[in-house]
Amino acid sequence: MASFSTTATLDEPRVSRGNEGGSPPFFGGGDDGRSGPGVPDYRTRLRRARLGLLVALTPVLMLFVSFTSAYVVRQGLPTLDPRTNQLVRDWIPVKLPALLLVNTLVLLISSVGMELARRQTKLASVAATAKPSQTVPANAEGKTPWLAMTIALGLLFLLGQWMAWKQLAASGFYVATTPSSSFVYLLTGAHAVHLMGGVVALLVAGFFALLHRSVATRSIVVDVAGWYWHFMAALWVYILLLLEFAR
Repeated sequence: MASFSTTATLDEPRVSRGNEGGSPPFFGGGDDGRSGPGVPDYRTRLRRARLGLLVALTPVLMLFVSFTSAYVVRQGLPTLDPRTNQLVRDWIPVKLPALLLVNTLVLLISSVGMELARRQTKLASVAATAKPSQTVPANAEGKTPWLAMTIALGLLFLLGQWMAWKQLAASGFYVATTPSSSFVYLLTGAHAVHLMGGVVALLVAGFFALLHRSVATRSIVVDVAGWYWHFMAALWVYILLLLEFAR
């Protein structure tokens, strides 16, 4: 029994060969935020950076939640006195130095400067990627060194924290003096370490400006550092209220 079959000829896929054929697909947005081969655009990069920051902040938040739980529970737990062999309460509230209020004001002012720096670099990125028909300020980045001011205030806050620890030590409260003093040093010290990470991120953003990196890249770095800085400011206010009222 005879069988018949048909054959179909498929055209060879055409790729870019000089002026002939089509070009391979690519994502829009180069390093300057405009269209470029194989690079996501500015909005995509910014969204990914913010998502990465959110993921990184989750364990930090959980760490301080665990510290809070331990702080509250430890207040009501008695301890065994080896001399009398009886359970006694050894929780002695620590009088916080007034310098911590000054440090709080410094950090809040630095957060305002950080927000201004974040908006300024974002406006500069928009200006760099805007179409000629769009109206954007010519000097979007401005001349006010908000980023430098934020770094200086952040370092001033860390210096103030160190001076507050010295005041605590002068009043007789060291790390191992009482359980309450241990938690004061633990909470404030852990916050200071995380704030140092924010200072490093701001220094990286400053170096990017000195290295003449693209405005879009600087805007993304400053944006992520800015939201991290706001988180650290809010976290410090929470810690101060916890130490002041939950004792």
